[in-house]
Amino acid sequence: MQKWALAAGIALMVVWGVNFVVTKVVLAQLGVAPFLFLRFLLMPILGFALLAGVYRHHIAKSWPKREDLPRFVAAGLIGHTAHVGIVMWGIDLSTPFSSSLVLTSSPLFTLLILAVLGAERLQRRQVTGTLLAFAGIVVFLSDKFAAGFARAGFGDLMLLLAASLFSLYTVIAKPLVTKYGPLNLMCYSLLFGAPPMLLLTLNAFVDAPLAQVSTGGWFATFWAIAVSSFVGWIAWAWINSVRGIARSAPLQYLMPPIAGLSAWLTLGEGFTWLKVAGAAVTMAGVAWAQFGARTPTPPDAG
Repeated sequence: MQKWALAAGIALMVVWGVNFVVTKVVLAQLGVAPFLFLRFLLMPILGFALLAGVYRHHIAKSWPKREDLPRFVAAGLIGHTAHVGIVMWGIDLSTPFSSSLVLTSSPLFTLLILAVLGAERLQRRQVTGTLLAFAGIVVFLSDKFAAGFARAGFGDLMLLLAASLFSLYTVIAKPLVTKYGPLNLMCYSLLFGAPPMLLLTLNAFVDAPLAQVSTGGWFATFWAIAVSSFVGWIAWAWINSVRGIARSAPLQYLMPPIAGLSAWLTLGEGFTWLKVAGAAVTMAGVAWAQFGARTPTPPDAG
């Protein structure tokens, strides 16, 4: 199971890495708010349709227990409403490569939260590998920050906030996915997280020039919502439940090289030798965090 979870985690990072370019294409044609409306409309529909198929005529049995409802509400508002909303506006203001780099600061926030809460026992190699990978990200962004912090752009700062929210969501959701499973977690967190975003983006969706969106744009929208978001969030919750949050978080450092390569091939985004060096350091950190110890850290019982 551990090997399957690791393989799934690597595959998911490929999907999420490519999705930065896909999202830029979607946002350029559709706009941020209309895309968010579609995402928060379709994901609950897909989720509850699948949930109904799994439980058939007994879907009431999937309803969370009363003591767990506050955690589901928090997961929905923090992980979906706040995190996803900020990510989309941040990506729209930044580049695919920079977006992926900033968002990979999430494992640092995750480790900080876990250390404060004592939710998982962290090994030295996990902390060392994560810090090494973060140092690679600093090298990645060094030429961008050389002219001053303000040059980083408001989009990158928004994405930094989004990274911290995703870490908080990951920690909040861990006991829920252990108890209810990934599908239930996504469905019932969206039940509380989707309505606020739908209300905020309804007018923008109504006024959006949907007829002008190309066939490729609609395919990219389907990929971003159904594959990257719907399947991806379920898979990420399962991966965390099997491997533990601390062991899974450093996998996110695989996204920047994948996003960078995708952006170079499709959007012509350029790279300096500093970015290449940063990629090498980042990958070394990921490898050390994942394989630097003989015995894995067991997931907590949540």
